[in-house]
Amino acid sequence: MPGGTSFDAVIIGAGIVGAACAYYLVQAGLSVAVVERNGIVAGTTAEGEGNILISDKRPGPELDLALLSNRLWRELPEDIRSESELDAKGGLVVAYDVEDLQQLRYLASEQGEGGVHSQEVSSDEIHDYEPNLAPDLPGGVFYPGDLQVQPMRAAALLLRSATRGGALLLLRHHVTGLVVSNGRITGVDTSHRRLSTKIVVNAAGTASGDIAALAGLHLPIEPRRGFIVVTEALPRVIRHKVYGTDYVANVESGDAALQTSTVIVGTASGTVLIGASCERVGFDRRGGLDVVSILCRGALRLFPVLAEVRAIRYYCGFRPYCPDHLPAIGEDPRVP
Repeated sequence: MPGGTSFDAVIIGAGIVGAACAYYLVQAGLSVAVVERNGIVAGTTAEGEGNILISDKRPGPELDLALLSNRLWRELPEDIRSESELDAKGGLVVAYDVEDLQQLRYLASEQGEGGVHSQEVSSDEIHDYEPNLAPDLPGGVFYPGDLQVQPMRAAALLLRSATRGGALLLLRHHVTGLVVSNGRITGVDTSHRRLSTKIVVNAAGTASGDIAALAGLHLPIEPRRGFIVVTEALPRVIRHKVYGTDYVANVESGDAALQTSTVIVGTASGTVLIGASCERVGFDRRGGLDVVSILCRGALRLFPVLAEVRAIRYYCGFRPYCPDHLPAIGEDPRVP
């Protein structure tokens, strides 16, 4: 219905979350419109690493969601999986010392009770997984279920499938209001038109709080900035996603100050992505070289082979942060 103004569902945001929602709602037979203030994948999705991880989550609702997500990615049609560079490479979490290794064992044991498969890797075995790792590491834990995807391609492919199934994609439409009638949202006003709908999906990422406010709701979403370094294209120097034990602690932290940990992954194009950092500084993009320096030193600690490799660029992105570290999912009982 290219010219229609009434839909079963209106999705606000054309990043990976909005794209996935559109894909599955169309699959369920609903009429769908996707409203995006910029172009597709113009926000967080364009500035991420494409992690689909279970290794960094403790038992609880987030791990349950991650396991479901992992299964759904694997069940997508083959053309979407291949064109989005979905790679079941697995993740290797590396301990820096014996105490770190003990903590990894404990976490893996907890995760195992939640259905996660992992395998402890000894110091003798770790170079079978990653031959270029530093020689003095005591071991780690390997998670075969971890996936990697090219996030921009993945979102674009899901949106393409949704539009082929009848979804309407409205780019450069700013949401200016939410229509509430008898206590329920019944429509979305954009800079171009009003869309009537029974369901509104707030998939606006770091702008989700602003969208919720249009219905008089408080949603405590903030941007959390992170930098990523990109190297020149290389042969297959790094086989899996590799990160240090400090990454899990940083993911879980509520500290607003700068935190860094070492995360390294190779891509299908041959480049290597180096992270990770997080800090809550609003939408400030200034600076970054000091953070990049820390990230590169961390990468060299794990992979000395990268010492002669050129970094061709770095960039920052803003990830949605909520104080309880959980996504806001489901109908809002305050304004359904």
